Amino acid sequence: MSTAICLHDEEALSPFPLARSWDHPAQPLPVRAIWAPRGSGGRHPLQAAAQPWLASGPTERPFDFCKFIRRLTADVVARSEHLHHVDVDRVLFAATQARSSRPFGLQARVTPLRFRDGMLVRKRRGKSYQVQRYFVGDREMLYVMTFCLPRFLDQDFDDKLITLFHELYHISPAFDGDLRRHGGRYAIHSHSKRGYDEHMAHLARAYLADGAVPALHAFLRLSFSQLMQRHGQVVGIVVPRPKLIPVPARK
Repeated sequence: MSTAICLHDEEALSPFPLARSWDHPAQPLPVRAIWAPRGSGGRHPLQAAAQPWLASGPTERPFDFCKFIRRLTADVVARSEHLHHVDVDRVLFAATQARSSRPFGLQARVTPLRFRDGMLVRKRRGKSYQVQRYFVGDREMLYVMTFCLPRFLDQDFDDKLITLFHELYHISPAFDGDLRRHGGRYAIHSHSKRGYDEHMAHLARAYLADGAVPALHAFLRLSFSQLMQRHGQVVGIVVPRPKLIPVPARK
């Protein structure tokens, strides 16, 4: 699990557009196929036939990961009082291709599209910067939540659900494009990452006990290989990681 806390000065490359826009006829959201990395053999060690009662959509169509994770997230934030502030319509759900078959490494990250306290522009070392603004249709996104596939899908069910809560909890309670900040030196994960992870496990268990609809999280009980076996292809929205753009200083 990983969170994009900020973008570094070396990423302040130009030229890049100050805003990107998708979901209109000339520029739809880019959907790409995700594949098992070379060397993995395309098979997960725990691969078995996908249980037919676990819903994952029509088998004659590719499995649309971002559609299913977005739908699940909408239910999670509706049922979890600590996450009611998250507006799913302003979170862009995306996927990134894992470069290796290693089980360890990035599982997911949430990238804020604003600076501290929701500021659009921040000054560092005498220069002003802005994170690229992302629009889907006429709606501006405030966060990009990205899942590393197949790695994320090859965790066990509990770890997948806890990872989702982990990333959602990083979103600021003000939902202003910034991250949730804790007091003290360890502002993102609090003073204890272990305690943070235990809290996420508690929230995940509470969600499941509060009438969560099994059909919404059934796909998390399937591995990447099982979804490939059932659907023939796994696809997801793949967008560039937001850049930090130098902008003229405001007078």
